[in-house]
Parts: sequence; structure tokens; C-alpha cells
Amino acid sequence: MRNPNVILDNLARKAKDKSYTFERLYRNLYNPMFYMAAYNKVYANPGNMTKGIDGCTIDGMSLKRIENVIEKLKDESYQPNPVRRIFIPKKRGGRRPLGIPSFDDKLVQEVVRKILEAIFEQRFSKDSHGFRPQRSCHTALVQCKERFNGVRWFIEGDIKSFFDNIDHYILIGILRKTIKDERFIRLIWKFLKAGYVENWEYRRTYSGAPQGGIISPLLANIYLNELDQYIEKYKKQFDKGTRRRTSKGYVKYQKRTRRFKEKYKPIWHQLSEEEKVPLIKQYKKLEKDRYKQPGLDPMDENFKRLQYVRYADDLIIGVVGSKEDAIKVKRDLTVFISQKLNLELSQEKTLITHSNKKARFLGYDIVVSRTQQLKKRKDGVKVRGNSYKCHLYVPREAWVEKLKELRAIKFSRDNKWKPIHRTYLISHDDLEILSIYNAEIKGLYEYYKLANNVSTLHHFLYFMKYSMFKTYARKYRKSVKQIIAKYNKNGKFGIRYRTKKEQKTRFLYDEGFHKLKGKENLNFFNDNQPPKFYFDARSSLIQKLTSFKCEYCGVENVPIEMHHVRKLKDLKGKQRWEQHMIARKRKTIPLCVSCHDKLHAGKLD
Repeated sequence: MRNPNVILDNLARKAKDKSYTFERLYRNLYNPMFYMAAYNKVYANPGNMTKGIDGCTIDGMSLKRIENVIEKLKDESYQPNPVRRIFIPKKRGGRRPLGIPSFDDKLVQEVVRKILEAIFEQRFSKDSHGFRPQRSCHTALVQCKERFNGVRWFIEGDIKSFFDNIDHYILIGILRKTIKDERFIRLIWKFLKAGYVENWEYRRTYSGAPQGGIISPLLANIYLNELDQYIEKYKKQFDKGTRRRTSKGYVKYQKRTRRFKEKYKPIWHQLSEEEKVPLIKQYKKLEKDRYKQPGLDPMDENFKRLQYVRYADDLIIGVVGSKEDAIKVKRDLTVFISQKLNLELSQEKTLITHSNKKARFLGYDIVVSRTQQLKKRKDGVKVRGNSYKCHLYVPREAWVEKLKELRAIKFSRDNKWKPIHRTYLISHDDLEILSIYNAEIKGLYEYYKLANNVSTLHHFLYFMKYSMFKTYARKYRKSVKQIIAKYNKNGKFGIRYRTKKEQKTRFLYDEGFHKLKGKENLNFFNDNQPPKFYFDARSSLIQKLTSFKCEYCGVENVPIEMHHVRKLKDLKGKQRWEQHMIARKRKTIPLCVSCHDKLHAGKLD
């Protein structure tokens, strides 16, 4: 059996040649090491203990189970199960559908995803950031910040119900350009057409990515890569000129300043201090008038630029040009998306926004500054360093909505927000309550650490802090003042707890909210080196699966089934197998078939 990493690296290397087509992919699905590696990749997700439509979960994973899947794939009798659809509440009301696939389908999809990723990752655009290795919302936002300097208009793209409306025939057509293995293509078709079950009623799927599918985000990127390529070609035709012409007003005052200096420089040493004072004032006024003028002509029709950034189905376009140019770009984009991708660009939500106003992208406000404030460079020359620079901001509603979602504030009678206790946390112990608040505060800060005004999250911290005080107060039926006095330590709020070795104190977050400067702390995709598609098939988990030894009864050279639990804290520790798992801090234990059957029958101890 070939190592999955060797296969994936070979695929990635061949994919560099964009004209290369892949003909023998399906045979890789016969390699058990791929499934062991896929199992190792997905096993930690607690959702794997949720039953799919076949009633099975990750529990009982075994080599025989993998062999059964491979045998079905060999004769193409493998048929993905319909996903079980449930609904989860949205943050702002309503419900979002969530599909729960069977675990065996998850395993096959993870193998297929890795193969497709190795092929297409090399061919994706640098402007695409969603669901890709070493890319994130932050890399997309940093790209906006770097590329949108000087932009006059934003186009905030909104594709109507993208994931539900992917055209299956168009997607398969895109895949066939690169993959010439019809058995592999047929497998993708099966996932697309698997359907879903809602309220015990089967419903077919005629469009859209597989509900809850592991391969869905990657298939979406493959689909929208067509849009990325279109924009890339469109940009080459749209971009015009190499540099804006210098504005006439700036040149006029520049010449006046130069003539003034040339006139008085030869005789400057001959003038008295009294004579120099009015001349210095006159020179400063000339300089001030010069800097009031734009250095480059903002209305230069011979200079145009188009910038584009996409994260999944969220996209934003920056236009250096007129509003008519922005309207034309939106119109052409609408036609392409409709005719070539069979999708609809929402005309109401796809806004054209002037860059001195805020555009919304990935939860940030994006704006291009118009400030004319001067600053000196290291060589002493004055420049308008922030003129037409792109900046990112935290919207006020971002942290307000987060507080509402957490139920940490309420609207008081005097029409102001006030912090309140969170009833659903009262049953937790003191350290858990503090840890939950800290995680929520740090989580919001980590997402908005690129914003110029990230310090505004001090308001969020204030409400969270007093909500926490009130939660403790409600728990112990004391006043907030008494709670602060009880847990205060050297001016900081902290909870004392004991480890095996010593007593420690965990404090409420007080490290401030500092803007992240530069991109040194972001995990950026290196375009000069292809990514390594590492697939770990030699972990301790896999070694246990292939050890053929039961950890409970000690019998060797027998088939092994892996017993899984959702969370370690769900175990009571009353039975010996539970004590075994708790002692090793593992959510899995390899058992022989006999022991596993007895465990589920409640007869193991």
C-alpha cells in the first residue's frame, strides 16, 4: 500500500501544470491507509457520535468496516445515505438547516476531499481565502487592507443562497475539465444526488452542495473558481495606465514654492531676523496651500484599477474609477454569474458604496481614509501618509449583537443597555464561569484584532465583566460589591483553584485590546512553495486500531473495534473500562468484538 502523503504530493506536483488531466484517481479509494488517515482526521469531532440516517456512529470503527466500504467502492455498489436534516437556531432569529451524514459517508468524503484538494489547491486564485489550508478570514481582510488603497468605490457582492443553488451539471462539467476518470466523477454524482430526510420523509436534491458534507466547501470553491478566473481576465481588460497624472493645482503651488525658494536662497544669509519672519510665514502658507491640493488627479480617466477578494460566497470588489465604471462592473458580474454559473446576484444586497463610507465585509467595516494630515518621513520630507489608505474597523453592532446573543445585557427603562446575570451559567462552578467569560472575550478580540479601533472592545469587556459579577452574585445571593471584595486579589478579579502540585489563580482577562500590526502573526499561504497535503496515517490512534489487541481483556491477534464516547466528562468512573479511559485521558478504547458487545449490553464489568 502506498503512503497517502506520497500520492497526494504527486497529485499536487502534477496539478502545477494547469493543462494536465488526471485519469486514474478512483483506484486510490482502494487504499485502506487513506481511510485510516481520514478516521484519524475526523474522529475527535463530538458530532461523530450523532447517528446518521443508518443509525450508525463512529463507535465500533474497525478495519473490517473499512474493508466493507472498499469492497462496495470496487464494484460501485457503494451508495451514500441521505443526510438526516435537523434545524438549529440562527443568531438573529429563524432556523438554519443542518445535515448529519452517516459516518461511513464522512470517511469516504474525507478521502475524496483530500484527493480533490491536492489537485485543485494549486489551481485556485490567490484572491480566494475560504476553506483553504493556511488561509482564513484574516488573510482575506489583510489583502483588502493592502490592495484597496486609493479605491473610490466598493461593490459588496451577495449571491442568493449560493450553497443551495449550485448547479450539479455545471459543477460536474468543471470537474471533467481536470478529471478524466468517470468512476470518480460518478462517485461525486452520488454524493450530490444523495438527498436528505426531514421528518422521516425522503427528499431528493436537484441542486446545491451535499448537506453537511465534508466535501461541500471544496466543491463550492471549485465552482466559484470559475468566477475568480473571470475576474482575473476582466481585471486585465479593465486596468488602465501605470500612474495617475499629477493634479494641476498641486503643480501650480509646487512651482510657486520652488520659485520662492530660488528667489530668496542666494540672499538668505544677508537678511536680518526681522526680515526673515514674514518670509517664513509666507513660505509656510505656500506649503500649506500646496498640501491642500491632491497630489494626483483623482479624476484621471486614463488610470483605472480593479481589486477583488473572495471568502467562500462573500466577495468584495474595489474600483479605482468612476461610479459608472462600478455600475458596469456590477452589471457584467451579474450577467456572468447568471449565464455561466446559473446563480443570481442579489441586486438589492449587492451594494455600490463610495469608499469614504463604510462597506461591510466578513463582519468588518472597510473604509478608505481621506485625511490630509501630514507626517515626516525618516528623511524629513512631509507626506500625507494616510491619504486614501484602506482601514478596517469594528462595527459597534458587532459587540452589541454578541452581548445580545450571550444574553449578557438588556434594555433598561431609561433606554440604555445594562449588564445582567446569565441564568444558564449559574449551575457551573466558579472556575468554569470565569473561563467561559474569558474565552468569549478573547474570542471576539482575536477576530477583530486587525481593526484600527479594536480598543473599542473595552466597552464589550465592561458589560461582560459586570455580567459576570452579577452571575456570581445571583449564584451566591450576594451583592456585586460583596462578590468583587470576595474574589479580588491585588486589584484583579481571580478564582483560586488547586492542581495536583500547587494552588493557582485564574484572572479575568485584562491584557487590553491592541491592534495586530503587520502580518507576522498570521498563517499566510506561501505562493512560492506548494502546500504539503499531510495526511497522518501513523498516529497512536491508528496503531491501536491495527494492534489486534484488546485493551480490556488483553487477548491478542483478534479483530479490534474502537469504542468512542462523546466527552470524557460524561464518564462516571464506576466501571473499570471507564476508569481505564479516564486515567489515559482518551475518548477511545480498542476492544475485541466480544468485549465491545458486552459493553453495549451493560455486561462488561
